Amino acid sequence: MSAKAALIWSPFASEEDAAAAATLLLDEGLIACANIMPAMRSLYQWLGERGDSRECGALFKTEAGLLARAIARLEETHPYDAPAITGWEADLCGAATAGWLAGWGLPES
Repeated sequence: MSAKAALIWSPFASEEDAAAAATLLLDEGLIACANIMPAMRSLYQWLGERGDSRECGALFKTEAGLLARAIARLEETHPYDAPAITGWEADLCGAATAGWLAGWGLPES
């Protein structure tokens, strides 16, 4: 049995904030893994002004059936007032990844 992989990308102000979000989503069974990438520079337009800040990024791995729930939960708990959260289903993934996601699943409620 295999699963369809899905990914979620979101920036955070700090590695600690990203790790807290990852821990919550892992504890709630909404993601299987999070990769936290420190020290990225974000150039952006927000509320009519140009911004330039240091952030870190997080890439969350989940099963496609959990994608909408994981995004909604991340949006509820993200420390930013208007977080940038993007999720998508992967067109392809390796057999080992598909097997891992199929076997990982959501814990019993």
